[in-house]
Amino acid sequence: MDRAQIVHENFLRRVAAQDFPVGKAPSGDLPAAEALALFQAQVLSRALDLQSREMQRAGQGFYTIGSSGHEGMAAVAHALRVDDIAFLHYRDAAFQIARSYQAKGQDMMRDMLLSFACSSDDPVSGGRHKVLGSRSLMIPPQTSTIASHLPKALGAAYSIGLARRRPPEHRLLPDDAIAIASFGDASANHSTAQGAINAAGWTAVQGAPLPLLLVCEDNGIGISTKTPAGWIKASMQHRPGLRYFEADGLDLFETYHVAKEAADFVRATRKPAFLHLRTVRLYGHAGADVATSYLPKAEVEADEANDPLLHSARLLCAAGAAQASDLIDIYNETRDRVAQEAASVAQRPHLVTAADVMQSLIPPKRDCARRNAPSDADRAAVFSGDVAQMDKPQPMSRLINWALHDLMLAAPETVLMGEDVGRKGGVYGVTQKLQSRFGPDRVIDTLLDEQSILGLAIGMAHNGFVPMPEIQFLAYLHNAEDQLRGEAATLPFFSRGQWTNPMVLRIAGLGYQKGFGGHFHNDNSLAVLRDIPGIIIACPSSGADAAKMLRECHRLAREEQRVVVFVEPIALYPMRDLHAENDGAWMCQYPAPDERIALGEIGVHGTGTDVAIVTYGNGHYLSRQAQQRLSDQGINLRVIDLRWLAPLPETALLQAIRGCDHVLVVDECRATGGQAEGIMTLLAEHGTASFARLAAQDSFIATGPAYGATLPSRDGIIKAVQALLA
Repeated sequence: MDRAQIVHENFLRRVAAQDFPVGKAPSGDLPAAEALALFQAQVLSRALDLQSREMQRAGQGFYTIGSSGHEGMAAVAHALRVDDIAFLHYRDAAFQIARSYQAKGQDMMRDMLLSFACSSDDPVSGGRHKVLGSRSLMIPPQTSTIASHLPKALGAAYSIGLARRRPPEHRLLPDDAIAIASFGDASANHSTAQGAINAAGWTAVQGAPLPLLLVCEDNGIGISTKTPAGWIKASMQHRPGLRYFEADGLDLFETYHVAKEAADFVRATRKPAFLHLRTVRLYGHAGADVATSYLPKAEVEADEANDPLLHSARLLCAAGAAQASDLIDIYNETRDRVAQEAASVAQRPHLVTAADVMQSLIPPKRDCARRNAPSDADRAAVFSGDVAQMDKPQPMSRLINWALHDLMLAAPETVLMGEDVGRKGGVYGVTQKLQSRFGPDRVIDTLLDEQSILGLAIGMAHNGFVPMPEIQFLAYLHNAEDQLRGEAATLPFFSRGQWTNPMVLRIAGLGYQKGFGGHFHNDNSLAVLRDIPGIIIACPSSGADAAKMLRECHRLAREEQRVVVFVEPIALYPMRDLHAENDGAWMCQYPAPDERIALGEIGVHGTGTDVAIVTYGNGHYLSRQAQQRLSDQGINLRVIDLRWLAPLPETALLQAIRGCDHVLVVDECRATGGQAEGIMTLLAEHGTASFARLAAQDSFIATGPAYGATLPSRDGIIKAVQALLA
């Protein structure tokens, strides 16, 4: 028999007979009238779960994860404020409903039904996902199910303290707000959760304000795998820097009392806390999952006998807040209202076209105060002894450093964070002197955890900052790529652009470092970035381009709310010479602070019509070397520097190759998954007569003399051009 129907009938029968489960008497400071309102929120959550199952059977609803058994989260919501930003577990419908009661006015029943139906009228995702969330209730929508929202909750909490000292223009959260992140006991074991919890304690021990409440909803099982009894308490109770609280989530009164105590602690001390909440899971994990297929029936029935609605009914009757018959009436009337509304919602429209679905991939632009270039006086004060060097050619690393200085002067909401970016000044000195000049709260030395670095940035962006996180090497991004793919890039998509997390992610990457580090420090694959919808990928090749593109990337984040990845070719950081030793031909003067290279603007070097070389990064440097040598052979080239790798500047590229007899694509990334794949397809689709590619081998990069053996080279480019012409 359907377990949901059994739980439903058990509630009606047992409440009518006042056959309640055993439990403590109501205690704490929750007024009876408020407790009754929370029961109504719990009942609505349950009714919506039941209705979602009916809608799926009728073909009117789609995959959903229910909240039944976790209705105690209504009391947690009641212990918080509506302006406390909440990153919620997918079983927290009762939390959102209770918060809507606090806000007085939002029809959460209809909103959630629209979400179940994937209707384009859904005010949260516009029909793109069944997801909790609400802009007015300060609940960003979550699409992940493995606690990957915890790092950004940490970032949001950190941003509250920083905004007190340095309020950004687009600040969202008040001074005394706190951030909450809820998750399940199984998700607590995920490396992302463990990293975020560790980072929270680490940050608190450093003395930085971090008003973060972590709520673990412990139902003792993850899909079909049990959590060992006592595991969450044993592993979390004595974490350094983290205050531990626990409550019985089946007890509405106790949950409210302990949650309020925990929230008050976080709000007063600005330190993180961990609230361990006992819950049960009803109906199985999700969708068509049947718990009795992997759990003994007796265990399933024991959880059903501990239905939190039965416990709430017991407590309300004991507190004199209602009679048993009143509670049955609330339950039945709520189910009827939900069923009636569901019939109406089933008639609402859905997304139809690709354009409909993709409409929210790119976030909306926002109004920003005009930011002029920094004044000469401010620059003189900050740059100090560097000013005298600015009219002399410099390598890329120094010009990026100066560009960062100017951006931080012009836009006080700009914040850098990463491993070693502060005191040390970065592995290659790119962030030298920034921390001493702008302070450790704007140039943040993080712990060595890439997920926490990106989560910190995502969360800070929620509160109006423009984060510029650094991943020390491209290969290290793989430790945290889901923070981009599953969190940052999806937020505007699944929220209809109501929520955004703009940033400029700086990554030192690509190959050609001579004898250093092998594949961990030389990684020539951007494939993991290229297939993330909506993000921008920039890759400069010269110092002047790097400074001007970095300014455009910052503008794109600040004004257009974009997620931008700025890939800095490590091997070109110190590069000075182009053709001969000491020619200094690859160094550039620092461009004026108001100069930018716009998104999609490519570089063209030369006017030759024999061959156009399309390339970027180190490939541009090598192609310019090859260009001179081939010119000596009477072969006239033009070298096209893409600069922007995603979205690919197709129109500009096709215009740049016009009039050329042949096209050679030089791609320092691997043949499989490299940029050349998309470029070659573009050329074929537009009828380019003669084209070829030279890409890196499908191999990791070696340390030592063979560092470049698998990569394109100057001589390899020369041979490829000659072969193309032959």
